[in-house]
Amino acid sequence: MAAHEAGSLHAQGQPPAWLEVPSDVNALLQPIWPAGTDKSADGVLRIGGLAATEVAAQVGTPAYVIDEADFRARAADFADQFERAFAHLAGARVHYAAKALITVGIAGWLAEDGLAVDVCTGNELEIVLRGGIAPEAITFHGSNKSDAELVRAMAVGVDLIVIDSLGEIDQIARLAQAHDRRPQVMLRCSIGIEAHTHEFIQTAHEDQKFGLSAADGSVAEGVRRVLGHGRLQLRGLHTHIGSQIFDTHAFGQAIRRMAALTAAVEREHGLQLAELGLGGGFGVAYTTGHDPLDPAQIAAGVAAHLERECRAEQIAVPHVTVEPGRAIAGPAGITLYTVGGVKPVTLDGGFTRLYVSIDGGMSDNIRTALYGADYSATLASRRSAAPPRLARVVGKHCEAGDIVVMDEYLPADIAAGDLLAVPVTGAYCHSMASNYNSIARPPVVAVKDGLLAVLLRRESLDDLLARDLYS
Repeated sequence: MAAHEAGSLHAQGQPPAWLEVPSDVNALLQPIWPAGTDKSADGVLRIGGLAATEVAAQVGTPAYVIDEADFRARAADFADQFERAFAHLAGARVHYAAKALITVGIAGWLAEDGLAVDVCTGNELEIVLRGGIAPEAITFHGSNKSDAELVRAMAVGVDLIVIDSLGEIDQIARLAQAHDRRPQVMLRCSIGIEAHTHEFIQTAHEDQKFGLSAADGSVAEGVRRVLGHGRLQLRGLHTHIGSQIFDTHAFGQAIRRMAALTAAVEREHGLQLAELGLGGGFGVAYTTGHDPLDPAQIAAGVAAHLERECRAEQIAVPHVTVEPGRAIAGPAGITLYTVGGVKPVTLDGGFTRLYVSIDGGMSDNIRTALYGADYSATLASRRSAAPPRLARVVGKHCEAGDIVVMDEYLPADIAAGDLLAVPVTGAYCHSMASNYNSIARPPVVAVKDGLLAVLLRRESLDDLLARDLYS
């Protein structure tokens, strides 16, 4: 089958049904911007009390901008709502998923606010330790942990290691014996749930790389192996069903299967599992086409499902952990760009789309090209009196699929030198950034009360050449 190099992103024709022509092209759709973000009378975007033009003047563009107060408020809300919803049960704890966005400074916020953290690699572990996260507040995930990573995790005393395969059980037991450790572990389970999301971010169905399959007996075998190793302490079972999930139905299905699995383990081995990990994946609104639940609704729904299913299985309700990352970091961040070339492209039937080129692209936000993700955008440096025009925001990379915003109405007079802001880029944009076309990665800055703090400086050519032994 012939395929365009831009894949499913190419030539979609008319805009999606959820995208309405705005009555005021300068207005902000508040639900998709950090709380408190607004525009001044002259149309300049303000985030965390600081004008976008001032951010650009201080650190240039592209730049990832995190509203510190918004980030911390979202984290606190998740922690508070889950604590409240599970107060009459065995309790719950929120572990921020570091993979979404982590720096030493952000880890410091989390440490100050009393959140636990979930890491997936040795380097993520080192970053959160340097930020002040206590080892007993760290869970270590990962689908292919090295000996060095596991030895380090056990040496610092991380609270919990989540096991991803049968081979890893023997690996951890061997290292624990060699280093005289008794780590607490959970087994990650694949339970046949296919969340209604993109194929690449469905993570609990059977035909994928994560976890032990419940269907083929791998979970049961894993439990037997863990219990057979005197060095390993089994704390419970874990699952993660995917990302960008907008209701609790899929979590309800997962809880039903995990409760049954937990009951089977407890009956077979005569023990009580203290903890159940339910992952994260709570959806956020990237556009007006998304309608996510708030933390109170999520926590209440998960608690109700769990209490009902444990009662049905006649087991005690375990302590619960959840791992929001995107739902905390995503809406708290925006990316600022400077507009370069602007050109109209006429398609079949006389349909015209305005292509707006920016000084970044798929190296700082791969999600549109990778997942077909939708984003919005707004003119951030001035007010326009021009009518709205359908536009596509594209990057500077040598790829037809280098698209950041597929469809958005922008002022018809948008021009080179304008600032453009894309919301909900706090999660997985910096984390997945690359140096494609030898582009230096943007800085990550925090704004609060009108002040800017650089969390990660912009990369330079010297940074790129530092690894080049011929430079």
